[in-house]
Amino acid sequence: MARVLVVGAGLTGAAGAALLRGAVRGSVTVWDKARGAGGRMSTTRADRGSADLGAQFVTCEPELAGPRLSFYEELLSHGILKPLTAPVEGMVAREGSCNYVAPQGISSVVKYYLELSGAEVSYEQHVTHLSLRDGRWEVSRKAGPPEEFDVVILTMPVPQILQLQGDIVNKSPEAGPSVVVHTTVTFGSEHLDSDPAEVQQIILSHLQRIVPSLPKPSSIKCQKWRYSQVTRAVPNCPGQMILHTQPLLICGGDGFTRSNFDGCIESAMSLAEAVKPHLQQFQSGC
Repeated sequence: MARVLVVGAGLTGAAGAALLRGAVRGSVTVWDKARGAGGRMSTTRADRGSADLGAQFVTCEPELAGPRLSFYEELLSHGILKPLTAPVEGMVAREGSCNYVAPQGISSVVKYYLELSGAEVSYEQHVTHLSLRDGRWEVSRKAGPPEEFDVVILTMPVPQILQLQGDIVNKSPEAGPSVVVHTTVTFGSEHLDSDPAEVQQIILSHLQRIVPSLPKPSSIKCQKWRYSQVTRAVPNCPGQMILHTQPLLICGGDGFTRSNFDGCIESAMSLAEAVKPHLQQFQSGC
């Protein structure tokens, strides 16, 4: 019986786990260091509303989506996504492209795939070490004892993969509206290690100048994405990279494709196709 661990409960990890359902004679486990699912497709909730902190909407370009088009169709049919009908100032839309939003928050897309996967999902599991132990991977975390797995799939940002140690190569009726302010990548880079309180004040002051009539918020959350956007994906990789064959250690995510929904799904499909042949050795086991 194989034990498969997916590290990262973002879109790639969740979709990858769902694609492996039925292919694993054993179990699939998903760990994430955060308190909930979503990764860069996370939704924050307060007493009087919610807001998508990362991706605000999903864009489908049918001529590029190819076999991934069915993923959009499935999410639409289940009401997870719906067409974006409101105008977005300054957005340049390509001919034939379609934009979608998630009525229950963008993290609902990730949660849908996690539920579909049937995997055992645990949060606040910060993986720190991967060690080879008699043909299996012993995975250590900051809290809790180490556990052994036959296959490990890493889907967190590439810089976090490189930080791992061990045997690897380096809706409420009272809900009000929410306002999400995204900074530029340049601003984020310049203030990456600044005091969050100071950065928050800079953003609020600028927002006040742009929208002086904006009412005082009931709550504020300043979110820093240290690894927010892939500017240069790992070259010559089919959506994933195998770091070790026996036992299998493989990594994927938008760092191996591109930073959008389609890129994450492409990586998830590539991960699943690469992992399935390695699971055949467990099909006849007990």
